[in-house]
Amino acid sequence: MNVKRLQISITAIAALLIIIHLIWPSLAIDAITLTLIIVAIIPWLVPLFKSLEFPGGWKVEFKDLAKAKEKADEAGLLAPSADVNATLEYPFQIVAEDDANLALAGLRIEVERRLRELAQSAGISIQRTSVGRLMRLLFEKEILTKQEYSVLSDMIGLLNAAVHGAEVDSKAADWAMEVGPRLLKALDERISAIHEKT
Repeated sequence: MNVKRLQISITAIAALLIIIHLIWPSLAIDAITLTLIIVAIIPWLVPLFKSLEFPGGWKVEFKDLAKAKEKADEAGLLAPSADVNATLEYPFQIVAEDDANLALAGLRIEVERRLRELAQSAGISIQRTSVGRLMRLLFEKEILTKQEYSVLSDMIGLLNAAVHGAEVDSKAADWAMEVGPRLLKALDERISAIHEKT
């Protein structure tokens, strides 16, 4: 059975149970109906999340960190691993083992700083510009390709979730340690290349 059929089946069964529950006058919309509505919706959310956290212990984990790395590699946004210094040179690397959220927040700050430097190097005015607007400006000036813009937008979204306190998987710190330095090195190289042209 494919995923789409499973989703439709679960939703149909849950909807049928809701209708049956509502037909009997002694039954009102209560916790049971609410639970069934949630069960009807969950199959449609599966592609977005690896797991879901609701009050009582389930948790939400973004499944796309690994996918973001693959897309960044395809877009040429990651320097080769061999070119990256093995020493801990960024603050987010120092805290990665102890606090994955803090590591991802630190990486987010470093990425934004590089994007601002890239924009300044290209002569783009960036006063009071959000990182989203900054990336759009870099795309419009053809400093970022469409693919790079898309990958960075996705990555910033994931990092923003960590900044705003979303619970992140402990593997997220490993991801930051592997991907972060490669991304920052690639952005630094791009900044240097623009400086060399001017």
